[in-house]
Amino acid sequence: MTATQPTPVDFWFDPSCPWAWMTSRWVDEVAVQRDLDVTWHIMSLAVLNEDKDVDDAHRAFFPRALRYTRLVAAVQQREGAQYVKPLYDALGSRIHPGGRKDIDAIIAESLAEVGLPAELARYAASDEYDEQMRSSHFDGMGRVGQDVGTPVIAVDGHAFFGPVISPTPRGEQAVKLWDGVLALSAYDGFFELKRSRTVGPIFD
Repeated sequence: MTATQPTPVDFWFDPSCPWAWMTSRWVDEVAVQRDLDVTWHIMSLAVLNEDKDVDDAHRAFFPRALRYTRLVAAVQQREGAQYVKPLYDALGSRIHPGGRKDIDAIIAESLAEVGLPAELARYAASDEYDEQMRSSHFDGMGRVGQDVGTPVIAVDGHAFFGPVISPTPRGEQAVKLWDGVLALSAYDGFFELKRSRTVGPIFD
């Protein structure tokens, strides 16, 4: 009897996006039940919006978000892809459910939690790995188009933005949602399904 192989999944995220964080928790939940092999990739909301006229709140947000994106890209290049998800978890738990804004402390604590050298923090303010970061970003965006955001998920050659969910579904509900999303994404003629958000990210 041939053993069932894990399902390869690719997930693009910006560490600062609360909606990507919610979706990533859902994928973590499904991964345990459906034997997913998830590869985590960096993307950048700052890069996505660099040619757009944005309001003052977003104009202030994107440079801060870029620091986390650059840090993850640098860690991937210097230390290895195996650190991308643990670093995302460490950063995201402080940024999102933690609700913290102290970027320098968040970065320092997250690197320490993952067991990475503290000096890597300097890459959050460096463009040294922007080429690799932008390549990862455009790889994800190229699969779904430029009029979406984060997260982007690709499974079996089918990619989609989202889903945007709150709160994170658990258990059987998480798997049911996964099966439904994959069924939609597998149909080449499917493009959009949307309704207005009535709640913000509900972290648990």
